[in-house]
Amino acid sequence: MNQKVAVLMGGASAEREVSLLSGAGVLQALRSKGVNAHAFDPSQRDMCELKSEGFTHCFIALHGRWGEDGTVQGALELMGIPYTGSGVLASAIATDKVMTKRVWRSEGIPTPRYQVWHQNTPLPTPEKLAELGLPLIVKPAREGSSLGVTKVSDPAGIQQAIDTAAELDSDVLFEEYIQGDEVTCPILGSAEDAHALPLIRIRAPGGTYDYQHKYFTDDTEYLIPCDLPEGEEAAIQALVLKAYRVLGCRGWGRIDVMIDGKTRQPYLLEINTAPGMTGHSLVPMSARSVDISYEDLCLQLLRKACLDSEALPCA
Repeated sequence: MNQKVAVLMGGASAEREVSLLSGAGVLQALRSKGVNAHAFDPSQRDMCELKSEGFTHCFIALHGRWGEDGTVQGALELMGIPYTGSGVLASAIATDKVMTKRVWRSEGIPTPRYQVWHQNTPLPTPEKLAELGLPLIVKPAREGSSLGVTKVSDPAGIQQAIDTAAELDSDVLFEEYIQGDEVTCPILGSAEDAHALPLIRIRAPGGTYDYQHKYFTDDTEYLIPCDLPEGEEAAIQALVLKAYRVLGCRGWGRIDVMIDGKTRQPYLLEINTAPGMTGHSLVPMSARSVDISYEDLCLQLLRKACLDSEALPCA
């Protein structure tokens, strides 16, 4: 293929550090496959340079805002440069946890109960929050990598949790806490050709799979096979595929799921449309379990790069 590929990495979001790690891995992988690939940091360079310098495709290794939220996708649409992952609308919805929940709930897809607080409005009353029970999860509505997330077990800790989340977003999400198994399910492909990779069950120290445990320590356990009761993995994969499709996602993604320890009901937490590609990341980990190497995964994702107008042929 006569391609000149920009690996978009870094960016200006709170997840910049992780994006740089993802981008470095993708860049090396693509070059090892003979791809004419170059690093491109949109926070350091004008996006218009992609067109003027003759880039034909973009591999989006940006995470969070201004990269995973439809903004970069929209710019690439205007320039006519095909890119990896979901299009403008799906990316914008998926990066907003509240909008994602609204779509999923409208389609009968189980997700934990929630409430939302907007800055400069009255806080939910203690009675209102009590509907969600304790503990509860407090987090920014539009951040990833567990940034700004707090598990609150005592009402006295709610205000500090709100302050932590509000540093990153003007909308704060209060979410019902589901006690049980934590799993994640990667998806590759688009529309009816999309398929789920094997689930990964996550066992983090103290049950807290936070930013540090996701990327910078080796004491989190990842179980593949996930060793769930018979039939559960296939049922969750089917549910995840439905959730991916109703949002209109394409290319790839990853959906995080909690399984209620008592009822075994799975609840979908959120979707990532530009998942991490670091040495600790989960999509390449799952792909390796079915003999897809990191390098082959990157090449496969690049080959599916397209524009919204090309989404059907690319599926």
